[in-house]
Parts: sequence; C-alpha cells; structure tokens
Amino acid sequence: MQHFFVSLVVFAASWVAAAPAAAFCGFYVAGGDTSLFNDATQAVLMREGNRTVLSMQNNYDGPPEDFAMVIPVPVVLQQENVKTLDEALFTKLDRLTAPRLVEYWEQDPCESLGFSDMGDGMAAEFASVNDDRAEGSVEVEAEFSVGEYDIVILSTDDATALEGWLETNEYNIPDNASPYLNPYVEGGSYFFVAKVDPDKVTWAAEDDMSTGAVLSPLRFHYDDDVFSLPIRLGLINSQGDQDLIVYTLAENQRYQVANYENVTIPTNIEVVDDVRHSFGEFFTTLYDAVLESTPNAVVTEYSWDASSCDPCPGPTLDQSDYQTLGADVLYSETGENQWRSFVITRLHARYNADNLGEDLILEEAGPIAGGREFVQDDGILEQGAQNSSINNFQGRYIIRHAWEGAVMCAFPEWGQWGGPPEGGDAEVLGALSPNSEGTSVNAEGDDDLSDDLNDLVLTPIPELGITGNQAPGLFGGAGCGCDATRASHSGFWLLGAGLWFVIARRRKERGYE
Repeated sequence: MQHFFVSLVVFAASWVAAAPAAAFCGFYVAGGDTSLFNDATQAVLMREGNRTVLSMQNNYDGPPEDFAMVIPVPVVLQQENVKTLDEALFTKLDRLTAPRLVEYWEQDPCESLGFSDMGDGMAAEFASVNDDRAEGSVEVEAEFSVGEYDIVILSTDDATALEGWLETNEYNIPDNASPYLNPYVEGGSYFFVAKVDPDKVTWAAEDDMSTGAVLSPLRFHYDDDVFSLPIRLGLINSQGDQDLIVYTLAENQRYQVANYENVTIPTNIEVVDDVRHSFGEFFTTLYDAVLESTPNAVVTEYSWDASSCDPCPGPTLDQSDYQTLGADVLYSETGENQWRSFVITRLHARYNADNLGEDLILEEAGPIAGGREFVQDDGILEQGAQNSSINNFQGRYIIRHAWEGAVMCAFPEWGQWGGPPEGGDAEVLGALSPNSEGTSVNAEGDDDLSDDLNDLVLTPIPELGITGNQAPGLFGGAGCGCDATRASHSGFWLLGAGLWFVIARRRKERGYE
C-alpha cells in the first residue's frame, strides 16, 4: 500500500522496508482486546497565512470491530471544518509526484530535430469521563458524523485520563501510550477521535473483511500560527522504522523542514536496462544510501508547478483539485484562486522511536530545479538540485538507447533524445510509489549500498561517492557504452571528407578546374 499524510498533524506512509512498517501522526485504537496497527496514510497540506487545510487517507489492517484513530489538533473542530473526499485524488497526487523511470532513444544524428524533450445520527454515544486512576479529566468539546466517521473532539489536562476515557469507551489502548500523549496534552492540543463503523467502509477485497478497509479520505482545516507535523504520536502503533511522505501545496512556494537536515534525492541518474524490471528495488536502495550518507535527513523528492510536469506520468492537478484540497477555504474571501499558481512538494522522512527527537517544523524554502532533460553550458546533463527562479525538481531515472543506425552525414549532431525509432513519444516506464513497490537490496542491512548501486547505475552519483559502472558517453554521461561506435561512424565521414579535400587540391594543382 502506498499513502501519505501531511498537515499540522501529519501522517505517515507505509514504505516497503526490511520488516512491515507504517507511520501516522495519530494512532489507532481498537475495540475490545484486539490489536490494531496503522498501516498507511496519505495526506496533503495546504497553507496560507496561519490557516492549514489537511487532507488525509488512511488504511488499516485489523479486525472488523469498531476502531478509531486519534490525532492531536490545535483547535476544536466543528462539523463545517470536516469533510470526506474521493480517494482517486490521492492516487493522482502520488502518481504525479512519485520518482519516475523514463526511457529515451537517441535520434538520427543527421536530422536536426529542433525540439527538446523538456518537454445523520451518531453511531455511538461518547461521554466525558473522570477516570478513577487520574486526577485530570476529559471533556467532549464537539461531536458529529461525516461519512463513515463518527467524530468526537476531546480536551484533557492529563494523558492518563485520556487513556481512561478511551478504555471506558471500550477501546484497547496500545501499551505505553501516555509518554507519547503527554507532550500534546501539555502543549494544549485537542484530540480528534474519528470512530469508524465497519459496516460503512469499503474493504480492500469485496465482502472480505480480513483484507483491511479503505477509508474515505478526511479533510479538515484550522487556524494556528505553528506549521508543524506532530508525528511522534504515530510511534504508539509503530512496528519499527516508519516512512513519512509529506505533500505540501502552496501558492508559488516550496516547503522544507526547519529542525532536521534537508537533502534532495539524487536525480538524472542513468541506469542499466534491467532496472525497468525492479525500479522499486532500485529506488529504495538509493533512498537507503541517501540516509546512510545523511542520517535522519528529510529528503525532497519532488517540487514542481502542480499544473505541469515533464515528463508527465499522468494528469496534472487542475482548479477543481485545488478547490477540493483546500483552496475553497484558503481563498474564499477573494474568490481569485483560479488565477493562483500552486507548487506541490513531496518530502520523505524515515524515523523510529530511537531517532525521532521532535516533531517536524515546516518552513518556506527557495525554488530549486533538477531532474530535467537539460544540458548545461559545460555540455553535461543537469545533475542534482540547483537554486533556481522556479520549482522544477523531480526524482528522474533514465534508460537510454544510443543511436545504432547508419550515420550518413559529415557532421552528426549527437545527444538528441526522444521517442523510439519507429515513432512515438519518449516513455515514462514507471512513476510509482516506492512505498509499495520493491524492497531495498539492503533489506537485511548487511550489504554495501555503494556496490549495489554501482551495479545498477551508468553515471556517477557524486553526493554518494558512487562512480557508476561505465564511463560517461558523449552526452554528459548519457552514453551507453557507444563512444567507440560513434567514433567509427564519425571517423568514416571525416576520412571521406579528408580524401575529397586531397583529391580536389591535386586536381587544382594539375589545372583541372
């Protein structure tokens, strides 16, 4: 499963790692004596001024009994602040921003192409509870139903009292929940408890409740000066490392984290043809290597104008999507959101109870570019992320096929890349979420990641100290071992031109004008 969750209360996403892992900014509580683990969440965060709109999708694995998810929120939400969304929008977002594998063919070097490829009632009664074990109390600030969710907003001055409230309402609390709840209680957070009636949800396999449920995405908005992601609470349900993917959507603005190191995913890496069959494994290995180089960093995997892409693995976001994800409440006073330009940024973090020191704080960041089919002034294909006037950055990995046909001209123009010789456009082989595709070759933690990647890449990855298993070609490292072939083709025509010059000169010397 692939998903993500972002907001002031952020989610987390399931990443295929050595063992099952998941992440979530809140946690799940199950009815009775069952044990529920949060499996995956997707979320999108829109921000303008001090208003945040959070849209998230959750999946869970567990029994069909009643369960709920608990998320800390900064204010008391009312019914008008909460709505459900169509899950198809989250699939669209993931596909648009996921690392992509592209395939190019070198065009006939004797034909100038003249183009670039850059181209309702409550299902349950909730009550305030003064738990005998705690001096504090829990108050129900609001309660309402939205879709399959019965929602209650709680306030408390004691984490143990909150545990007592949940247990009194027949929820089985994960062990050692209080240490995770307490920082939010002390910080004055409220608790958004969304209880789900399994009779109202869609199951992953029809009529088979053992397959896990697909819940309707939730959206809610609130005003708060702090732009943070309280992910520590998700560790209550943690089964190990958790991968968190945060999507931010803001007007002409990229975001990064302020309290952890930021790095960008290595991009424009040329790979061997076999990667087409194991792209998920390749990317998870690359991500592992990035974290090995910079532990605990948050990795930017994508930042681009949300209405465009190059290459495009699917449809871009449109004005209807912006409205659905929060533009309707962010710009309701002006009504001018149709003229606004949004940037979507994808951040990826991996954490566990041992290395997560504090929640993530988001901050504005300058635009970056990278991962484009763009040759720099030095003739080298653009590598890594660079400061720019616009956000055009993506994780892009390339399979190239050098020209193998005859070269019928004296001055061939190498390095023109496009679709296959038989016609058609360059292909996007995969824009998939590595969260659900493939396990790192270093899943057991005993491999040398540099050696693993050297077997898969053709071009160097300087930031990771990886040289690649083949020397750069004639197009900034884009050659596929075809330098000798190109030299022989070009040499033939240069030899022919040289012979013509010698013959012409001798004819002139002999008076054959």
